[in-house]
Amino acid sequence: MTLACPTAHALLTRTGTHAPQALDFVVVGLNHQTAPVEVRERAAVRAGHEGTLLSHLCGYAQEVMLLATCNRTEVYMAGVSGDPRAAFEGAWAQDLGEHLYVHTGEAAVTHLYRVAAGLDSLVIGETQIQGQVKRAWMDARERGLTGTTLNKVAQGALAAGKRVRFETGMSDKIVSVSSAAVELAQAALGSLAGRTALIIGAGETAELTLTHLRAAGVEDVIVVNRTVERARQLAEKLGGRPCAADYLEEVLPEADVLIASSGAPHYVLGAGGVNAALRQRPGRPMFLIDISVPRILNPDIAGVPGAHLHNLDDLTGIVARNMQSRRAALPHANAIVRDAAADLSRWHLTRQARQRELALASD
Repeated sequence: MTLACPTAHALLTRTGTHAPQALDFVVVGLNHQTAPVEVRERAAVRAGHEGTLLSHLCGYAQEVMLLATCNRTEVYMAGVSGDPRAAFEGAWAQDLGEHLYVHTGEAAVTHLYRVAAGLDSLVIGETQIQGQVKRAWMDARERGLTGTTLNKVAQGALAAGKRVRFETGMSDKIVSVSSAAVELAQAALGSLAGRTALIIGAGETAELTLTHLRAAGVEDVIVVNRTVERARQLAEKLGGRPCAADYLEEVLPEADVLIASSGAPHYVLGAGGVNAALRQRPGRPMFLIDISVPRILNPDIAGVPGAHLHNLDDLTGIVARNMQSRRAALPHANAIVRDAAADLSRWHLTRQARQRELALASD
């Protein structure tokens, strides 16, 4: 699907001046640092709604990229006209006030470079974000929403992210949301050997979660997904029992640990279902962690005796303890990002100089 933004005149024509101009690049968004999960889920991107959001955003910029993960929703724009904050809030029809941040020019470039390198993540140095940035850029490009500026910045961000990981060794020690979720379960239940785990979802995060559960000694894993074939593929790949979402409450009584990482647009489990499951396993509590945004486990589960419900924000403490080895690499990583952002600024100034030369030659 091609969804081209309106084409504006060249920079020199629009500004009417040959003076150097700041890089016309902006990011507006929110993340785990500026908004709790109940606010982040208000700005989540529902599957299939990307086109509608981008159509609105194209009214404010020539180039647009949408980056949405469990911990952030961000819009990157080049050739901006109008208020980026108004563009974001209008697209989601939400007043997000102080939770939104807006960075422009080189600050916006540096922000994306830090994001791609995993330096702005809940889990510093995590590697999933690199692929998420690449997919966001590729999607925007396939829709016809990128041009010279956004393509150059996105490519630079991916290159900077690779440099950070290769040169600092920051990602050598596995620390992820999935590993933190499993560690949280271990802290509550002790050894996970002999326990039964249930995963809701069959995507990349679910696969990482299953891998960490296996490493923690869990042998019996139930994979529940709306599309049972995807559940079967994951179960066959890493070992487990596939289950269609329609049968979730039937298998739930078996679960000691439930980790939810699905993109469902609504709650898939609430207090009633958990209470019924716990009645079938008297004296055996259930540990539930929702790492989905929007959340798919109803918060009313927390009121069920024997149910221990946590979400992404509860993982912060565990992640912080595991990050000490990576913090030592932060100065080097930040230096790489600064150098890469400076390279982008030099490219912009050189490009502008050439445009001025052409403009003067045609006068």
